[in-house]
Amino acid sequence: MKNNLLMVGWREWVSLPELNIGQIKVKVDTGAKTSCLHAYFVEPYHKGEELWVRFGIHPTQDCTQIELLCDARVVDQREITDSGGHKESRYVIRTPLTLGGITINTEMTLTNRDTMKFRMLLGRNTLNNNCIVDPVKSFLLGPIENNRSTDNEELDDSDSESFEE
Repeated sequence: MKNNLLMVGWREWVSLPELNIGQIKVKVDTGAKTSCLHAYFVEPYHKGEELWVRFGIHPTQDCTQIELLCDARVVDQREITDSGGHKESRYVIRTPLTLGGITINTEMTLTNRDTMKFRMLLGRNTLNNNCIVDPVKSFLLGPIENNRSTDNEELDDSDSESFEE
């Protein structure tokens, strides 16, 4: 375990610079294996031999008027089980995520989260070897800055999305 782990609260601000998402509020979810990003539509397409997706997000909670269009290369497609036991096939992308001054190259799935309070869940794959969670505090990291990078690996074969308030 690293000695310089970030202390994060149960919700934080992150940015996804390669997706041109300057900031998005996330729920830190240790019950979810893989991070998950809201996408109200997902369209697969090919760039040469590679599979890519174009997707739209509403980055602000409780607001569908603000829309961002993103493109990302697909690294996998997985069947994910949510906290209610529902299974869904999701595209998986890999993108840099900036959190508390560090940049973490991480995988995330894409799914429609319009009915959920948070547009993104930060799962164990992103938190692993980078963060310690204080479940009673929020927004411990302050403004988003980018000063160092790290890579994360997958942890195990199960995935779940914890209950959202």
